[in-house]
Amino acid sequence: MTEDLIKQFTTKYEFLRGFTHVAADAAEAADIAASIIKEVEGQRVALGDLPDKMMQIFEERCWEDEVEVIKPPYNRSDLPDLIDKAHVGISWTKFAIAETGSLVEVNTDDSLRLVSLLPRVHVGILMAENLVKTLPEAAPRLRDFFSSKPSNAVVTFISGPSRTGDIEMRLTLGVHGPEVSHAIVIRGKNGSA
Repeated sequence: MTEDLIKQFTTKYEFLRGFTHVAADAAEAADIAASIIKEVEGQRVALGDLPDKMMQIFEERCWEDEVEVIKPPYNRSDLPDLIDKAHVGISWTKFAIAETGSLVEVNTDDSLRLVSLLPRVHVGILMAENLVKTLPEAAPRLRDFFSSKPSNAVVTFISGPSRTGDIEMRLTLGVHGPEVSHAIVIRGKNGSA
């Protein structure tokens, strides 16, 4: 079932002009992210609220590649400019919806949302076990989140790069957010193989 959901998510996310990658574990996810950073010649990366192990791997990898890392907690007086200057934003996704090709980020800290909204390239990372098939299947997870965090709870649905259509209905990418969007699905449990 998980492989079917990965395939369905990949097909839909790529239809929406995003790029998908499947990793066996956190280390492979870091390798994929590093190759994306190199491809776009990124010199500064903003990290979201990644699990500790993933944060450590990404910091080490960026240090090896001489890429500047900015990470939480973010000083609010430096925002949004600090994250806006990042070439790549890497965020953790609580779950994703396969049928819509949507990464779902849940936060109570607005500064963490900026990581997926401001840099020109966004990389969202999720665990394959956290893929759901439909929006109705996602509803209980969202309800639980809003119940447990009644104030300042924010959900962001990310379905590929930012897009907008002008009056002549020409689609333009990256006007109001990332122009390139990647999703890395990790097959292993909790970011490990």
